[in-house]
Amino acid sequence: MGRLLANRLGYCFIDLDQYIEGKFHKTIAQLFRDEGEAAFREKERACLREVGEFEKTVIATGGGAPCFFDSMDYMNRQGVTVYLKLRPGQLVERLLKGKAGVRPLIHGKTPDELLVYIETMLAHRSGFYEKAQRVIEGNDREIIDRINAL
Repeated sequence: MGRLLANRLGYCFIDLDQYIEGKFHKTIAQLFRDEGEAAFREKERACLREVGEFEKTVIATGGGAPCFFDSMDYMNRQGVTVYLKLRPGQLVERLLKGKAGVRPLIHGKTPDELLVYIETMLAHRSGFYEKAQRVIEGNDREIIDRINAL
């Protein structure tokens, strides 16, 4: 969705996780395994501040990035923040199709375990996500339609 928005606006696109992996020449899973979550979050915070200085750039963060340090407040100061609000079942489907195997916090979970995990994390993280300046809710098609209407 971030790439679609960037194309629509004529902006560059950065996936923060890919940026981190390129900078440290390790996957997110390797960083978690080798250094632990706290060290990863420090790196994530520093990289967010690097890319947050870029102009005309859409940045897709991982789900944890807005929830540590003052990152959500920082993002709101730097530009327009958008929370793509999906139902837990939608997130399970997306993760099973894509990154479930490479995201350290969800690796190895069954679909049922993943659903419980997502519901728990959303309950904990929603206060951070809801600070976004724009909240777009719906299924993928509805979100794409709303992005195209911008």
